[in-house]
Formats: sequence, structure tokens, C-alpha cells
Amino acid sequence: MNFRFGTSAVPFALSALLAAGAAGCGHKEYVRDSHDPSIDNAAMSTGIDKDDIQRMLSENLNNLRNAPIMDLWRSHKGADTVAVFPFQNATSEHIDSQLSAVLSESETWLVESGVVTMISRERQNQMIAEVEGSQHPVFNPAHVAQYGRQLGAKYFVTGKVEASDERTDDARRVQYFFFMQVIEIETSAIRWQHKAYITKAVR
Repeated sequence: MNFRFGTSAVPFALSALLAAGAAGCGHKEYVRDSHDPSIDNAAMSTGIDKDDIQRMLSENLNNLRNAPIMDLWRSHKGADTVAVFPFQNATSEHIDSQLSAVLSESETWLVESGVVTMISRERQNQMIAEVEGSQHPVFNPAHVAQYGRQLGAKYFVTGKVEASDERTDDARRVQYFFFMQVIEIETSAIRWQHKAYITKAVR
């Protein structure tokens, strides 16, 4: 079914509607700066979201894929044992549940790589409770070497998310950094480290 309208009233009404819309467009614009030009989803705020964390995790793991430590693990044909410890939230954002999901994804990625033997999360949780005491079985970054030795792990993977907030009278820019590391437990040597970041702004 085709509808036809007069040629004078509709353009005028449409022009008036567009003009009214333009006059009311005083809203803030949230933008997300990314290394990946294929990402064009608008940001909802300057806060870090799931998409931000996923892209930074992907960048970090892609860097790890080609790192010398991965070549070493490949040469040992799965003999090296690795534990992934919780990622630290050093921002004011409530992202602990997202970082827990990132931990699981990192474990899955390493398992699927087939180059290391992963220590299960259940065993890690038991060890944390043994080290910290059953009353307060909370992960303590200061004790990761002790956890690792008691777990029989040779390496552990960990990291943290940080933020840098800049403000002016009419704009705000927040940079989020996601660090990841592979640390050799026996020597405490950092065998791999990479930082991914993303910038979000409102103007």
C-alpha cells in the first residue's frame, strides 16, 4: 500500500520537527577511543564496561601468544604448571565480578593453548584458605609466592586495572589501563608483562 502526501505541508512540518530536535540537542557526548577501528559502539558513560575489559584482555592475550615465555612453555610441552590469581581492581569502578570473569577466560585461554598445565581454581581457593586462615580466606597479593609454592605452580599469571582521570571545566577524560604479568615463582622474575589501555571521554 502506497501513501502519498501533499508536497507543501509535509516538508514544512518535517523541517520544523528537525529544527526543534536540533535546538534540544544539548546532551553530553560520550566517546570511546580505541585501537580497533571496527569498534564503533557508542559509550554510555566514562565508566569502564564489559566491552572495554574484553578488548583490553584480548590485546593482552594476543601479546602473550607471541611472547618468549610462550615459546619456552611450548618447548617444555606442557610440563610447566601455571596458576591464574585474581586481578586487582585499582579503580573506583565496581568491576570485581567482571574481573572474576576475566580470570576464568584467561584460564580457559591457557588451557586451550595446550602449552601449560593449569592448576584448578578449586585447589587455589583451598590453598588461599590454608594460608590466610579459614576465618578470612581472602586472596592477598603479598602472599602469591607462598600460594604458588604450596600449589606446586612454577608460574602465576596476575594483573590489575588502573585508571587516570583528567577533568576540565567542560570535559572529562578517563584512561583505563589493564596490566597483565607472568611471574616465575621461584625467582619472582617477571617473565612477561603487557599493558593495554582504553580512553573514554565526555565533552
